[in-house]
Amino acid sequence: WWCPLQHKMICSFRGSVPQGLVLEIGETVQILEKCEGKYEPIKHTNSDNLGQYYIHLFYNVAVCCGSGSRQYETVVPLEDSIVTEVTATLQEWASLWKQLYVKHKVDLFYKLRHVMNELIDLRRQLLSGHLTQDQVREVKRHITVRLDWGNEHLGLDLVPRKDFEVVDSDQISVSDLYKMHLSSRQSVQQSTSQVDTMRPRHGETCRMPVPHHFFLSLKSFTYNTIGEDTDVFFSLYDMREGKQISERFLVRLNKNGGPRNPEKIERMCALFTDLSSKDMKRDLYIIAHVIRIGRMLLNDSKKGPAHLHYRRPYGCAVLSILDVLQSLTELKEEKDFVLKVYTCNNESEWSQIHENIIRKSSAKYSAPSASHGLIISLQLLRGDMEQIRRENPMTFNRGLAITRKLGFPDVIMPGDIRNDLYLTLEKGDFERGGKSVQKNIEVTMYVLYADGEILKDCISLGSGEPNRSSYHSFVLYHSNSPRWGEIIKLPIPIDRFRGSHLRFEFRHCSTKDKGEKKLFGFAFSPLMRDDGTTLSDDIHELYVYKCDENSTFNNHALYLGLPCCKEDYSGCPNIPSSLIFQRSTKESFFISTQLSSTKLTQNVDLLALLKWKAFPDRIMDILGRLRHVNGEEIVKFLQDILDTLFVILDDNTEKYGLLVFQSLVFIINLLRDIKYFHFRPVMDTYIQKHFAGALAYKELIRCLKWYMDCSAELIRQDHIQEAMRALEYLFKFIVQSRILYSRATCGMEEEQFRSSIQELFQSIRFVLSLDSRNSETLLFTQAALLNSFPTIFDELLQMFTVQEVAEFVRGTLGSMPSTVHIGQSMDVVKLQSIARTVDSRLFSFSESRRILLPVVLHHIHLHLRQQKELLICSGILGSIFSIIKTSSLEADVIEEVEMMVESLLDVLLQTLLTIMSKSHAQEAVRGQRCPQCTAEITGEYVSCLLSLLRQMCDTHYQHLLDNFQSKDELKEFLLKIFCVFRNLMKMSVFPRDWMVMRLLTSNIIVTTVQYLSSALHKNFTETDFDFKVWNSYFSLAVLFINQPSLQLEIITSSKRKKILDKYGDMRVMMAYELFSMWQNLGEHKIHFIPGMIGPFLGVTLVPQPEVRNIMIPIFHDMMDWEQRKNGNFKQVEAELIDKLDSMVSEGKGDESYRELFGLLLLEKVEQETWRETGISFVTSVTRLMERLLDYRYLLKHLWHPLSSLCVFRSLLQNFYKSEINKEEMYIRYIHKLCDMHLQAENYTEAAFTLLLYCELLQWEERPLREFLHYPSQTEWQRKEGLCRKIIHYFNKGKSWEFGIPLCRELACQYESLYDYQSLSWIRKMEASYYDNIMEQQRLEPEFFRVGFYGRKFPFFLRVMITHTLAHTCRPLQSPSHQSPHAPSVQLHLFLSWLLSLGCHCAHINCPSPLLSTKLTQVDLSGLFSGMVFF
Repeated sequence: WWCPLQHKMICSFRGSVPQGLVLEIGETVQILEKCEGKYEPIKHTNSDNLGQYYIHLFYNVAVCCGSGSRQYETVVPLEDSIVTEVTATLQEWASLWKQLYVKHKVDLFYKLRHVMNELIDLRRQLLSGHLTQDQVREVKRHITVRLDWGNEHLGLDLVPRKDFEVVDSDQISVSDLYKMHLSSRQSVQQSTSQVDTMRPRHGETCRMPVPHHFFLSLKSFTYNTIGEDTDVFFSLYDMREGKQISERFLVRLNKNGGPRNPEKIERMCALFTDLSSKDMKRDLYIIAHVIRIGRMLLNDSKKGPAHLHYRRPYGCAVLSILDVLQSLTELKEEKDFVLKVYTCNNESEWSQIHENIIRKSSAKYSAPSASHGLIISLQLLRGDMEQIRRENPMTFNRGLAITRKLGFPDVIMPGDIRNDLYLTLEKGDFERGGKSVQKNIEVTMYVLYADGEILKDCISLGSGEPNRSSYHSFVLYHSNSPRWGEIIKLPIPIDRFRGSHLRFEFRHCSTKDKGEKKLFGFAFSPLMRDDGTTLSDDIHELYVYKCDENSTFNNHALYLGLPCCKEDYSGCPNIPSSLIFQRSTKESFFISTQLSSTKLTQNVDLLALLKWKAFPDRIMDILGRLRHVNGEEIVKFLQDILDTLFVILDDNTEKYGLLVFQSLVFIINLLRDIKYFHFRPVMDTYIQKHFAGALAYKELIRCLKWYMDCSAELIRQDHIQEAMRALEYLFKFIVQSRILYSRATCGMEEEQFRSSIQELFQSIRFVLSLDSRNSETLLFTQAALLNSFPTIFDELLQMFTVQEVAEFVRGTLGSMPSTVHIGQSMDVVKLQSIARTVDSRLFSFSESRRILLPVVLHHIHLHLRQQKELLICSGILGSIFSIIKTSSLEADVIEEVEMMVESLLDVLLQTLLTIMSKSHAQEAVRGQRCPQCTAEITGEYVSCLLSLLRQMCDTHYQHLLDNFQSKDELKEFLLKIFCVFRNLMKMSVFPRDWMVMRLLTSNIIVTTVQYLSSALHKNFTETDFDFKVWNSYFSLAVLFINQPSLQLEIITSSKRKKILDKYGDMRVMMAYELFSMWQNLGEHKIHFIPGMIGPFLGVTLVPQPEVRNIMIPIFHDMMDWEQRKNGNFKQVEAELIDKLDSMVSEGKGDESYRELFGLLLLEKVEQETWRETGISFVTSVTRLMERLLDYRYLLKHLWHPLSSLCVFRSLLQNFYKSEINKEEMYIRYIHKLCDMHLQAENYTEAAFTLLLYCELLQWEERPLREFLHYPSQTEWQRKEGLCRKIIHYFNKGKSWEFGIPLCRELACQYESLYDYQSLSWIRKMEASYYDNIMEQQRLEPEFFRVGFYGRKFPFFLRVMITHTLAHTCRPLQSPSHQSPHAPSVQLHLFLSWLLSLGCHCAHINCPSPLLSTKLTQVDLSGLFSGMVFF
């Protein structure tokens, strides 16, 4: 029995008990077997060592199972992969986070701590298992944003993701991986969660606009001065257009300010829906109108009886949306606002009070006496309603009132059934009626059916309150010309709309004791016209008819026969004067209406089409006028219109066929509009379930073919282009019609149908083959056809096999002119059509790819050859590679890859070389921008090349190499691919943090090189040896091994282990390949001596033991071959020493390398006949490395002028000058030492150092090459310049005695050349030095004699006795005031150097008796042991 269990620690355990296993939080312990109550676990940590311990399990561990065999086991936790990633990432961040504090990056320290705490909390939420799927997705989104943010700020690797999960690079193509990296990079930079935002496939439709919604909640109304019930109406108002754009939201409050309905406590909220991005840019305001319910006058109890309540205007409040929009967008939660309620000074201007407040016309309204008002909260929401409901379930549970936009939104959703009539009470003009004061007029409105019945619940004052059967307007005090401006919604059932009418009753509200409401007139309006259309969206002036309280409306026919308005009066010419109701000619009443209905229409032309049988002689005119019908009307009646069109088509195909076709094209193109795009599913549903035109396909094919055949002749082709754009749905109708006909006739006329489709495709090919360079209209027609062409594939697949459809498509794509014979704009359209073909379902079938791939590759090949439209071509190739990668198990893929290799590999390499050279030129000439030289296009084509190479197998490489006609072709190919690979590593195409991409690239390169090495060895080694190819190969191998991304020693152990598990150490793989190829060179190795010594030496300095073991013996080979040719190996010796010096000084190499270098080479050299010189050389190089390493160590850790002097004396005198006589390196180190002396302000020492170089030069005219900072000049000129510089340094160091001999030497030279000007200058300089010696005060320098004893001193310092000059300092006090017991300042400075050097104990012997008695011994313990005696 054996069952491995996986346990994850959820808290740290210190293992203080016997046999305790120390565990950190998040570490995994795998229990392999159970042995008498104890377990033998394996601890998976970030280290490479697996220890065996015993562990007692505690109850607080999370358990998950592992999988795999015991030997090659991979632990796969059952928890969500993103949880595992969070755990690993937090562990990695922990140490880096502490370092931020140490490095004083406090701001980032606290930000990262906050993010880490958020990640822990989000991780806890995921592990709880209590989240819905939408909540889990949202939590993952937040996690990935924070992970990517932290990784970027800490300089860690970018993690490519798809759907919040880390992608497996083995499962996707390199092109897709590259796009995911780009997507993740954009996500990090924008601090958003644009997850799975890989660049859209070509031909995808643009994104639908996202609707906006305002959530409004009334918290309280803090006015307590009214003392009456109030109605508060909220709405959205567009100040620029001067109109409301939304329904009203009604809140009914009692006199205490609370909701009149107790059930609505904390539920007084609404959602203003369907605001577009364009609406959000309007000058929008939230308007709140407050209507009180009570007496006529608020503060006068005498005006009217107490039992009568009137709706009376009280006040208004406004809030600018633009002022608060930014804060709402950033906050993403509810925010409270206080709205001051202003009262109107003149009730006659009540309808404009909100405009006056917005304009700040303060004379027309009064400010509140206190700062209280309406307290509301607002929140901005985005997305469709279903998404809003999912994301905010608690909001919708609060009795939310949906408040819709007036009219239809920009995007009309399928299934959005509305039948709302919005009526606005505009104004009225009434007579005084013999009264001394003006009337208090109240309007009562009813909706009545044809039989006179009042329709119940068909009037809505605002959302949030139930509908009612009657409406009572508010009353304006003493106003015969009231202006209301109040919007009422009439949700009348569709079956009651026809025959219904509105009746408005006008009453005067008396303020006398009885408080009667006296009826004095009425008006009415039918909802539908006699022609079947509804009331138009306009202002309507209604006639006012006189009546009184005794009048009865029981018989509605008495007034319905009367004209209701001026337009209606013309229809009633003879009206008898003896009617009960007489029109008041001096009075009028105005209303406006706006219909939002998906069932009723106001369009006469549309109604005529739907009732075409009533007008048989007008059918052609009716069909022609369909284009003038508003789009909203068409989509509302889409199914009815389509049914009508096909019935007309069946009625008389020959007469109406073309007109029906044109109408159908118009409707299809209407649905391409973004506003109606979501009605396409309605069209699809109609075609699949309701379409019944079984014979329609014949006429549709005939008309479509006729249009295409006419394209070469007609000048105006607008109607042809429209038909081309409608191609997708035309084919849907054609195919569905044929299916219906086939069902009805058991497959009759199948051959005729196939023949007609064949002929149609011949016409399509004919249109595309036309030369459109001189015809803009024809070009637009071809472009429209190419854009629509890929959309018909799915329809054709219903009627034809995959191979047949692929043949149709191949013939069509093949008929397009080549890129040479068409313009650039058409070139783009052609490639976009090919791209959409590749992205289509048809291309996913292997049977079709075998047919289509050659023609697709042909067009891409032509464009790449001419370097045209590179970005589109790269997108097409990326899609192809993605499809092939997902189909990699199919046998057909091998053939497809073979086609791509033959067609694309060479041109891809050439394209990349061109792009890279342009990029290089762009960097050289700053300010110039070339669109095809950007990093994006380079990355695209690199990923395409890598995708192709990754798909290639042994067979592909074998065919590739066998297909070259000559060795010159093979040579050119090898040089190209090696050059591209080198550029990839030199140019750093992928950013430093794209580690996944970089590692995959390296793996593909090393695999490719392994395949190509055999071809290089086979074809270019013996008599056909080619230095250029071999040198390119070696340069590539060296660059590859030295890549920063492959230096595993500098990364964390956990990351290193992952890389080694997945790829192994690719440096070792390349090193073996490099060594093997070197051995295959034979006698041609001599061609790479000394050129490859430096590059190979750089490879051996890589801190990887196996690489060093492989590569160091190559130097023995080089020595041996040069010895055979020249009898010595001076070139190897000189180059090796020169390169070793520079590379070790740059920080490469270490002590283990020095030991291994000597050991391996001595072992090889001892077997040679030239062993003595070889051993001597190896020993010298080993000693040089020892000194260089010591020098580097001191510079880095213990820098001081004395230590530097010792190093340089060892290098200059003991090695470069005496041992190997390397004059050039000797001079280089002279200048290094001089610079260090200058940095320490030791000017005299700097002068003496330069004098060493000066002594090597003679006063001759021998030309010298450019060297270090010296230009090309004669030896005399260089020595003169050195002498002048040395004299200057002696002067700065106040060592004038040493400068005088040089002045004399220069004077002799100037005198011999008769250069009296320079001679005068140098003599004056010499004289000034004599003056300085006599006049200027100088401190006497102090010297110390130093000896180094002890093995822990650097090798070159051991048992060395030297004298050092202490720093020259000015006296701190005058000699007369200096204490006799004060220690020397120079000695203190010298002691500081001892501490830096790391002495344990020092005996100091000084020339001063005072100092020797005071400081005879100084303890410098605490550092590494060593003895220094003075």
